[in-house]
Amino acid sequence: MSSSDRAVQQPRLRGVATMMLALVALGGCTVQPLYGDRSAAIGASVHDSAVLASVAVVPAGDRVGQEVRNHLIFLLGGGKGQPANPAYRIDLGVSSFASSGPTIETKSRTLEPSSGIMTVRSQYTLTEFATGRVISRGARSVQAAYDIPAQEFAALRARRDAENRGARELAEIMRLVIAQELRNATSTQAPAILSSPEELQARERPGEPASF
Repeated sequence: MSSSDRAVQQPRLRGVATMMLALVALGGCTVQPLYGDRSAAIGASVHDSAVLASVAVVPAGDRVGQEVRNHLIFLLGGGKGQPANPAYRIDLGVSSFASSGPTIETKSRTLEPSSGIMTVRSQYTLTEFATGRVISRGARSVQAAYDIPAQEFAALRARRDAENRGARELAEIMRLVIAQELRNATSTQAPAILSSPEELQARERPGEPASF
């Protein structure tokens, strides 16, 4: 190799080495707030987990309600089950109902619906265990679509699978709802509990106090 060839390759090698060093440096970086307090964030996360683990879920009255309850207990306690000394309790009041998809009419016959929508709904009440004080109440619902086979047993199985999917999704939503409500309730500036649209409108109108 001539000296001119070596002179051409050396800048290329230096460029490749520089790029590799940059990639290694980027690999060791993590995205963090410039002036954030990581210990405070970790402490808040631990506090939230402990608060959620102190929520007891009231027994359900039917199979779908029990599905929601089981999943929610797992999510709140991280797989540890119900708390021995709960600080809060939540009554889910789960209901479910199925609705059929659109029917298709032809000149020869009317075809049966081939799809359905399962709605799983919870009217919940979150209360403080020791005092019975209502922290929050409301309603949440999810929908799960499913196919309706012609065979009766398969149709029943598809409906139950939709109920189970809806129950899992509703439990995940309720976990987020409980976390938000308890975070507000345990803060130093907890907002008032507004249980109706009228109360929300009255609170927003200046000079007109709301009656809670």
